[in-house]
Amino acid sequence: MTRPLPKPTPETRPFWDGCAQGELRYQQCADCGAVQLIPRALCERCHGSSLAWKVSARQGRLLSYTVVHRAPVPAFKADVPYVIAIVHMDEGFRLMTQVKDGARQALRVDQPVRIAFAAVGGAALPQAEVLP
Repeated sequence: MTRPLPKPTPETRPFWDGCAQGELRYQQCADCGAVQLIPRALCERCHGSSLAWKVSARQGRLLSYTVVHRAPVPAFKADVPYVIAIVHMDEGFRLMTQVKDGARQALRVDQPVRIAFAAVGGAALPQAEVLP
């Protein structure tokens, strides 16, 4: 079984193109200032349509994490154990991502991380790297 990979849509293509260029992109509403990571046609707060793409500084902190010891599908079996985390980004949005070498580190909530990108099957996927 091959690993499931993102299938960009017209709404998500700017996000995935950014990842391929080493940028973590998010949307910000010009009407209310809200930020959102998941690309949408409308602001999730005020439902305005004046959304602009911004580039994140890729810095954040671990909000929560879990260590996966049992692969959900056979494509991930060689990766276990691995860590999936929720990262609170400095710009105000949250990102769920894998932590690079997370299962081999002593992780703690509120630990600083930086988002990098891992090449997987022709796609660039965001991945958290723990900072000292």
